[in-house]
Amino acid sequence: MTDLLRVLIERWREDPGSTYRTWFLWEERLKNFRSIRRGIAQVVEEIEAGRFGNVYKGSSLETIVGSIAEQRQIFKGADHAFLWKPKLRIPDIYENQDNQRALGRLLQHCSCCDTEHELVAGIATMDKLAIKGLGPAVANLLYFLHPTLMPPFNTAIVNGFNAVTGSKVKLGRWDQYLAMRSGMLKLNQTYRDLLSNDFGALAGFLFDVGTGRFSAPPASHDATAHDAWLEELSKVRHAAKALEKSMAAASASDRTHTEIQAWLRDLGRALGYEVWMAINDRGRSFDGATLGAGCLDTLPESINGSAGIESIRLIDVLWLAPDGTRVMAAFEVEHTTSIYSGIVRMLDLALSSDLHGVDGLFLVAPDAREEEVRTQLRRPAFSRIADLRVRFLPYSELERHRDAIARFGTGIKGIHAISRIL
Repeated sequence: MTDLLRVLIERWREDPGSTYRTWFLWEERLKNFRSIRRGIAQVVEEIEAGRFGNVYKGSSLETIVGSIAEQRQIFKGADHAFLWKPKLRIPDIYENQDNQRALGRLLQHCSCCDTEHELVAGIATMDKLAIKGLGPAVANLLYFLHPTLMPPFNTAIVNGFNAVTGSKVKLGRWDQYLAMRSGMLKLNQTYRDLLSNDFGALAGFLFDVGTGRFSAPPASHDATAHDAWLEELSKVRHAAKALEKSMAAASASDRTHTEIQAWLRDLGRALGYEVWMAINDRGRSFDGATLGAGCLDTLPESINGSAGIESIRLIDVLWLAPDGTRVMAAFEVEHTTSIYSGIVRMLDLALSSDLHGVDGLFLVAPDAREEEVRTQLRRPAFSRIADLRVRFLPYSELERHRDAIARFGTGIKGIHAISRIL
């Protein structure tokens, strides 16, 4: 008999609106891992130093969980479990300092270890404490530390897992999470050729089943039920065509991001700088050529050997001195995504290389996002940004003046003139 689950996974991979297409293959997804890991480290550091405080609002935890919640639909609502519920007084990590430190120890332990046994042992230790209101939602943080060992966890993923496997996993308990994880490992092994070592692919599939985008195959061996399910799946496939308009809009959004990178690339070269394009973007096509055409293939050794090099290589655009020895300006294009990852990459650059006091860190975004950017930078987690004198460069100013700056400008004075200190 046809393996209906395999048929479903294949159809899911083809669906332009599935999490596989819109999130798992999203080029920005991998760029977010290092910044989220960096944010988790900051949470641990503040807890250990006694500087975390007793409120969620404005905390480093709110910043990092908010950044996770913005990683497209699969993590939407990831912050709900961490929000303070005053009537229930949960999750009990804000008023109870011992519980807060226990969370810090778990995150620190999972950040440092790299085996399944160590991770499960850390979870078991946390589970014994039975911290009120704090459960497997923490797994969404652990996923970004160990994507091949720890799957994400939310209601839709659990519902999808139960529908596909016939299990009865429940929310809110670590033992249930570990049971689901064990079942996901088996599914991943069986359908590895269609999924990935990264648990994100399977989690995305279960999410789409759990939200009702796809129906799980019938549990019975009744041929009529199988035929009916395949017919329903066929209708879902045809319905996917209705998404073409919205997906075209998303594609246009990505093209806009690429276009802004191309503007900055061409402007930097016109001003005599060597240009570095984000390593995962340089192969994108724009205006008949790749985005990385004519740009540096490697960064200077002074930067290449730094601890933050993995993050620095992902900065959207870097302008380097003509001799290629030092960075003169860095640009992060924040078209629609959270500014958190871009800020962390700026920090990695500033702390890992000698900028010689050059005021050349720019957040480039649509004009309408300026207040949003300013609001985000007021968070305590970004307090160090003020020392870096990061500037906001609106799209409109760049579009209006880039040709004149390229023709008559020298250095980065022209960019300073059309940008604003944040």
